[in-house]
Amino acid sequence: MPARIYKPAKSATQSGMARTKQWLLVFEQDKPREIEPLMGWTSSGDTRQQIRLWFDSKEEAMAYAEREGIAYRVEEPHEVKRRTISYSDNFKFNRVGPWTH
Repeated sequence: MPARIYKPAKSATQSGMARTKQWLLVFEQDKPREIEPLMGWTSSGDTRQQIRLWFDSKEEAMAYAEREGIAYRVEEPHEVKRRTISYSDNFKFNRVGPWTH
């Protein structure tokens, strides 16, 4: 079962950068999930999906996977593009949109 090594992105609901500086190793789904007939819960016989290993660097994660004989693929993080704006730009006289309130 292959593993995926990646740097998780910041979620849209958080303002900080917590848990985005470390690399994460997760196992991909080996067997499809199935609906348990008695209770209707979604279940899986694959317990490796529950494992999430955090590493400080990509090299540490790759070394761990190679040492343990785990097939892996690395996904490089996308560059974050930030727009720098200031609150005072809302009150400029030469602003593009009209001030309505």
